[in-house]
Amino acid sequence: MGENMSKPSAKPFQDVTFFTSFKPYNPPATNDAAPPRPSIFSTLRRPPVAKPNDFIPLFSDCITAASSRTQEYLIFKDPEDKFHPSPDALTQIFLMTYISQSVNLNLTDIFNCTAMTPEQRILLGADWVWAVLEKSTKNPRIQIAVQVLHLSDKEGGEEDGVLPETCSESVQMAQRESSDRNMYERMVDFCTSVGKDCYALFLFFGRKNDKSNIYGVLSNNFEAAIGKCDKIDRALLENFFKGSRYLHTPSGMMQSIVTRNEGDPLTLMIKFS
Repeated sequence: MGENMSKPSAKPFQDVTFFTSFKPYNPPATNDAAPPRPSIFSTLRRPPVAKPNDFIPLFSDCITAASSRTQEYLIFKDPEDKFHPSPDALTQIFLMTYISQSVNLNLTDIFNCTAMTPEQRILLGADWVWAVLEKSTKNPRIQIAVQVLHLSDKEGGEEDGVLPETCSESVQMAQRESSDRNMYERMVDFCTSVGKDCYALFLFFGRKNDKSNIYGVLSNNFEAAIGKCDKIDRALLENFFKGSRYLHTPSGMMQSIVTRNEGDPLTLMIKFS
């Protein structure tokens, strides 16, 4: 009856060395300033790099719109024989349609189009000038001077497009200054003076054997023909098609221009419609 019962200690874990020697885990210090590592998926979505020839499809779209619109008037036959669009009207239809489309596609900062004044058209022989612009300076890197040729019963006397008695004094002065050369030769002289990066493009709104389509002859080497003949005229330009087995598209024309080695001559025949 008198068995003694020992009392439990007030601090039962005081003598247990495992718990007294336990130290909490502290993770190593990290550099909070270090940026997080990018996800592997973020490297798969890199922004596209602009290519110098990205404007070519846009240029082709503009040419297609301008050629199609002009061709509607080129092949139209009025049943009453009252409507006859003038050559100047056809040129303006093509140029205005092209300019409108190029503005809609934001092409003008890369590939510019400058319409000539009546005086410039007479002196330089060009209806307008296209230019591939340098991205940084917006200066022309490549230029294409365009002269439109129309089918007409009377060639030669009306090629300047204005009559002396109806034009301004400045236009008459320009005609007198350039009276020793025809329109074809003036444009070739202009492009030659700029250099091999300036091309002359003669745009045919109909040819004698195909009056319903638009063709072109482009070259940066027309001056070579001057030494082989008396003058450059429509007959000489038409003759380029006789020896050509392949007609480039407008986009193919532009691709050939921008990839040409500097200083090399280039001559192409193109079908625009």
